[in-house]
Amino acid sequence: MGKKIAVLLADDFEDTEFTEPVAALKEEDHEITIIGKKSRTMVKGKRGEAGAMTHASVADCDPQDFDALLIPGGRSPGQLRQDDRMVAFTRNMVGGGKPVAAICHGPELLIEAGVVARKRMTAHEGVRGELAEAGAEVVDEEVVVDMPFITSRHPGDLDAFSAALVERF
Repeated sequence: MGKKIAVLLADDFEDTEFTEPVAALKEEDHEITIIGKKSRTMVKGKRGEAGAMTHASVADCDPQDFDALLIPGGRSPGQLRQDDRMVAFTRNMVGGGKPVAAICHGPELLIEAGVVARKRMTAHEGVRGELAEAGAEVVDEEVVVDMPFITSRHPGDLDAFSAALVERF
């Protein structure tokens, strides 16, 4: 039976870091809910190759209604981390013990939520220093699974990242 997966998304997300994991999850019959700052708003990928309509506003979503969380990279997480509602949603997902997958710059939102200490993780090289400062054990590996987190570095890791999501979700 498919799970309900929340995807937090804002403009300038890394196109394939959204489209490929979402396609893999949909193939497994998981239900995807794209959550943005506002409902029914078009958000665009930074490369102009993908766009998505948000299904719901974060203000209207309860983390308890979802089984897992996906945070694509790009510039989207940098915007999301500036929104207290997005940070609280993320913190509540982690606090509820739900799997959280973040790729590339995605861990920026996890850092802001204050949930990475003592976790083994990876991220884009530009985020690894901040991740370490926040208390994570940072490694340079294709995919790192230290539940509740599944993290990857960049679009080159998408096959392994998507496979890890399908396995854990």
